[in-house]
Amino acid sequence: MRIIDGKAVAAATREEIANEVAALRAKGLKNDIGLAVIFVGDNPASQVYVRNKIKACEEVGIKSYLCKLPEDSAFEDVAAAIKRLNEDGGVSGMILQLPIPKHLDENKLIDLISPDKDVDGCTASQKGLLWTGRDSLVACTPYGVMKLLDYYDIPLEGKNAVVIGRSNLVGKPMAQLLLDRNCTVTLCHSRTRNLADITRGADIVVVAIGKAKFLKADMVGEGATVIDVGMDRDENGKLCGDVDFADVADKCAYITPVPGGVGPMTVTMLLANTVQAYKSQNGII
Repeated sequence: MRIIDGKAVAAATREEIANEVAALRAKGLKNDIGLAVIFVGDNPASQVYVRNKIKACEEVGIKSYLCKLPEDSAFEDVAAAIKRLNEDGGVSGMILQLPIPKHLDENKLIDLISPDKDVDGCTASQKGLLWTGRDSLVACTPYGVMKLLDYYDIPLEGKNAVVIGRSNLVGKPMAQLLLDRNCTVTLCHSRTRNLADITRGADIVVVAIGKAKFLKADMVGEGATVIDVGMDRDENGKLCGDVDFADVADKCAYITPVPGGVGPMTVTMLLANTVQAYKSQNGII
């Protein structure tokens, strides 16, 4: 069993991004490389995530912009902020920090983001590009999972992959990315029957279901690669994932821990997408 070290891969990837940003800046930038975060309300977890994103930008030389709006903001207020950032040449990419207050329509707001600045891969336009096999800005968490698999040279072509969870942010794009790499993919969810029978036959299992320690040893085949996208709390309030790591690890060829697995990659790939968006906007190959 080998533990996939997301912290180490994220650090190496951020160093590559920092070097690329420095090289672009040395050539002379028409506009700065900038990431804008729209944060509506005061969700405590979101505050932590936003701080991490701003800090990560500073580490690699990307300029950050925080657009903070009050909890009771009207749809029109948030839409106006998105429009302003769409038109700002110094903003290469933007994200709407989720979750947003329930009175706001998440999908309508996300689709107001200019597709070429959608560095979270959330707009219908970017999803459509992904699902039709064209170059796209991919949702950061599944993009980070693919980076981990490649970093550890884990074979994908012809392998059986099971993705548990069908969210627009993780499950669906994850399945498509694996399919694009010639895996045979089964996308499972809360209504899937005989789930353990399906997962036991998988070479790769990606779990993004949001249930603490959901995946047990009897659901995993010998020598599988298990990727845990979950971020949960156990019965003692301790941070854990969707995989029961202690129970499952000995059966795996590779496994990600929580924390320290997929988590560090999500913000890292947001930085990568921001640089890619800048290059696309400025015709840099």
